[in-house]
Amino acid sequence: MLFVITGDGKGKTTSCLGHMVRAVGQGKKACMVQFIKGPWISGEHLYVEMLSKEQQKNFSIIRGGKGFVGIKGDMIPFAEHSAAALDTLREAEKAITSGQWDMVILDEVHVALSLGLVSEEGVISVLEKVPEDMICITSGRNAPSAIVDRADVVSRIDSVFHHYDEGSSAQRGFDF
Repeated sequence: MLFVITGDGKGKTTSCLGHMVRAVGQGKKACMVQFIKGPWISGEHLYVEMLSKEQQKNFSIIRGGKGFVGIKGDMIPFAEHSAAALDTLREAEKAITSGQWDMVILDEVHVALSLGLVSEEGVISVLEKVPEDMICITSGRNAPSAIVDRADVVSRIDSVFHHYDEGSSAQRGFDF
């Protein structure tokens, strides 16, 4: 099954994490592969570190990318961002084809696509390898029609208002 979570609202990654928790609670194994988060430490990364090694076999987050591209003082050359995104796509393919996971999430893959860090053909090639009995979730703004058209479920999270609009900064435990 392919589930697409897209839109310009807050909560796409959080929704993915909720699906992971639900799956693991039902005895499944879930892995999230993050394309953009890079070295940034978020609450979900700290949570995984709190899990025992045995629990981490059922709930895993693989951080990829070099961080946000072209914003927040990013000085990393685009070619390095692209190479990191390609490495992350290879990690996603390994997770999908490993036979280890019941659910694999490609977090922010739509953003990697819209920035031109990875090709649509490359992502579609990986998605075509998703086993029939696996749930695969893709997330991020601007999901391309080539992915949406393949999906079994598509959810859009729209922004009505965000505290960033008033100049607030990211809040620990809520935004990261």
